[in-house]
Amino acid sequence: MALGHHDHQFPCLQCQPQDYIRMVQHLIERCLVFNMSRNDCINTLAKHASIDPVVTLTVWKELLKENQGFFQEYLQTNSSRHLSTSNQPDYCISRERV
Repeated sequence: MALGHHDHQFPCLQCQPQDYIRMVQHLIERCLVFNMSRNDCINTLAKHASIDPVVTLTVWKELLKENQGFFQEYLQTNSSRHLSTSNQPDYCISRERV
């Protein structure tokens, strides 16, 4: 099959990298709404949306660079919280809801 001609319901990293990265960014933003830590976000997206942790981490780092003020406040606000997906109900984060 030629590159870009795969039949996918959602953006594919190989076929549509820009759309895929935007989707991962959107899912990370949803994790932030739930006050999830970086690791919780990485694990949740891997489990519920089948996003490779390396991709999530890379997008997270780019968001951090572009939004330093937001992340400083976010991390400061959430540093005292000990959130873990093992102690929280599973979040409804999947590609179907993008």
